[in-house]
Amino acid sequence: MSAKLNAMGLPGWLILMGALTALGPVSIDMYLPAFPAIAEGLHATSSQVERTLAIYLLGMAVSQLFYGPLADRYGRKPPLYGALALYILASAGCAFAPNIEVLTACRLAQAMGGAAGMVISRAVVRDHYDTQDAARALSMLMLIMGVAPILAPLAGGQILELAGWRGIFISITLAAIVLLLTLSRVMVESLKPERMIMLSWGNILRTYWGLFTHRKFTAYAISGGMGSATMFGYIAASPRLFIQYFEVSPQSYGFLFGTNALSLILGSQISARLLKSHRPDKLLPWALRAMMVAGLSALVLTISGLITLPLLMLCMVCFMFCQGFVGPNSAAMALSDQGHRLGSASAMLGTFTISCGALAGFLVSLASSTGPMPLALIMGACTTLAWAIGSLARRP
Repeated sequence: MSAKLNAMGLPGWLILMGALTALGPVSIDMYLPAFPAIAEGLHATSSQVERTLAIYLLGMAVSQLFYGPLADRYGRKPPLYGALALYILASAGCAFAPNIEVLTACRLAQAMGGAAGMVISRAVVRDHYDTQDAARALSMLMLIMGVAPILAPLAGGQILELAGWRGIFISITLAAIVLLLTLSRVMVESLKPERMIMLSWGNILRTYWGLFTHRKFTAYAISGGMGSATMFGYIAASPRLFIQYFEVSPQSYGFLFGTNALSLILGSQISARLLKSHRPDKLLPWALRAMMVAGLSALVLTISGLITLPLLMLCMVCFMFCQGFVGPNSAAMALSDQGHRLGSASAMLGTFTISCGALAGFLVSLASSTGPMPLALIMGACTTLAWAIGSLARRP
């Protein structure tokens, strides 16, 4: 971990890690404009289609726990090969699903394959860099993966118009095949043999229990997870809210979604620059406070009946900007003392993060209202919890 990060020229392996991490957002965001078309094509309800997103997040949360120990035992590359193969098969299954039940099952398998990139990418970054440079690298990963939420809904809306919703999943399948071929040529194993951990159920359980009872790790992980819960709640609610309630076209929806993603990128890149002279634990508290203000503002405006699409977008843009700080800095702080079990720590961090997002997405899918209240409640509650739990993490 003696390497130093040079922002002027990103190494190829770091760009690849960004692409692997972006696999999750692409799988989530690209098919969002197609929700109404999927419901019509498979004779399903809007809630059933929204649950395919919640089941994806749940599958990603649980499966990360398995990839962590595998990455600590066999290295970073072998689990990625198997996971990408599963992802490719599942994506093809989504493309040809005859009903909503098969689509939901294939989305679960797709999540189990896509989860590896998120876990192992964070571990690879920590293999190379110390805490401060790792936070900068994770911020730069957010730049790479942040392009996905901008382009994915836009591309999804265009593919939907040209080839229907099944064409979206065919495109994802082809992209994953290219990624698998690139992995075999670009990535070099970063886990040193002497740092490999023997794989046994007892060792796995002891490692995860040790992480769970590590107050600093757990508090930072859950604090970051609450921020992600707000983001995934927005992702789950946005097709119904924007397309049905505010009557935005699927193509215009992609531009609104991209605006929020651009704000996330901007926040993460400003965070990366500030990390040259400021520690992550100094930046994070300010970001959590500002994020809470954005979430509570959306809730108050909604309860008072003053919320409009421009005001909602303003609150979301502010939230996403703050999340660009919270995501990488909370992750770097959570992993800062876990050098001897990075794969497992990265897996558990991802499980906390995605579980919070899955719960938020599931709660949104249960709401019968197409209006902004379900999203506003998620924003207000989760951002407040993120600030409160983040405060606990900083206590000595």
